[in-house]
Formats: sequence, structure tokens, C-alpha cells
Amino acid sequence: MPVRTWVNDGWTRRSLLTAAVAGLGLGATAACGIFDDEPPTPPDPDPLEPLLAGTIALADRYDATIAALPELTTRLTPVRDAHRTHATELARMIGKPLPSSSPAATSSAPADAAAAVAALRTAEQQAQRAAADACLAASAKRAPVLGSIAASRATHVEVLS
Repeated sequence: MPVRTWVNDGWTRRSLLTAAVAGLGLGATAACGIFDDEPPTPPDPDPLEPLLAGTIALADRYDATIAALPELTTRLTPVRDAHRTHATELARMIGKPLPSSSPAATSSAPADAAAAVAALRTAEQQAQRAAADACLAASAKRAPVLGSIAASRATHVEVLS
């Protein structure tokens, strides 16, 4: 049987096969959305982004307090550093680079050491609740890290008591 046989309308088997493959490729391209008029929608923000922003803001608040009240440096630096470590891990989990600081980094610290520590304690209590809530809502893959952050924040409250 010869390789080039003519089909009824003058097409060869090879040219029909080539046309069919090209048609499949065009159909696959059209299915990918290249010919759609609407741009693709961006992905939803990660549910941990507010926790990340709050963690950075809390670390920035510690920085402001340490700058305003250097006598608290020894007491507050380890807690601030823990928040920076938590922020780094949260950013890694989200898959985004770590922002340098929060938009609310302009917060000032009370001039009195006791008032500053009390304000930080209240902020830690709120942050601990936020981390615990995030842990409860998270997937099984993320829950251990979030639980650890929540537990760490609970110890921070004790350090500030």
C-alpha cells in the first residue's frame, strides 16, 4: 500500500492527521483562556496575612517602647525578637517576602515604664487571642506553628505581668 493515498477530496492521510493535531492544539489553547476578554482574577489573600501584619506591628511597638524607655531593653528585647521570628515564619508560610515594618509603626510608647508594660501586656493578650483563633481556623499543616505562636504569646503575657 503506498504511503501517499488520496482521500476523496484530495487530502492525504498525513495532511488530515496534521490538521487534526493542529485543531486539537488550537482547542487546547482556547481552553486555556487566551481568547477570553476578562483578565484572570487574582488569588484570594492568605488568611494569615492579618496575623502577619499584627505580628509585625507588635514587634514595632516593642521597638518603640525600647527606644523610649531604654531601662526596659533587657526585659523586652527577647519578647520583641520572638515576634520577629514569628513574623519570619508566617511570611514563609504565606509565601511572601517579609515586610520591613507595619504601616502602623508610628505608634509611640507611654513615657512611664509601668504604663508601657501594661499597654504591651494588653496588646499581647489581644495578639494571643488572634493567634489562637488563627490556629483553630487553620489547616492541619499550619496549626502546629500557629499553636506554638499562640502559646508563646501567652508566655509573653506572663513575662509582662
